[in-house]
Amino acid sequence: MTTTLSPAPAATEEEFGRRVAARLSAGALDIPHDIGERLRAARMQALGRRKVVRQFRTAPAVVSGGSTVALGAGWWTRIGSIAPLIALVAGLLVISAMQDDNRADELAEVDAALLTDDLPPAAYTDPGFAQFLKTEAPSER
Repeated sequence: MTTTLSPAPAATEEEFGRRVAARLSAGALDIPHDIGERLRAARMQALGRRKVVRQFRTAPAVVSGGSTVALGAGWWTRIGSIAPLIALVAGLLVISAMQDDNRADELAEVDAALLTDDLPPAAYTDPGFAQFLKTEAPSER
């Protein structure tokens, strides 16, 4: 069993480019001079762009040595990646506890105001009390 290796994609592209250029050059002899000059100018622009594109494609590869610490390679990096999550959870728990304390303080203030007021707490549930507040409020101002 024999296997044939296919040429590299870049080599195949180069060969195709050469064949297209040869075909275009052969056909350029049969066209008028002004059209040939426009085609030559367009070809030069295309070649100029090709060089720019090729400059962007070729970049040196960076290979690190064995002395650098990769992410997740040691205990310190694992702790460092888990620490923000722990801090977030702790912060959320502290915020929740503070809000619960604030709610309890507000409820205690309302209860203290109700119990120390001149009116008994049952007066606030009386249906006529709301009407009383509506009629008395404008005269107090």
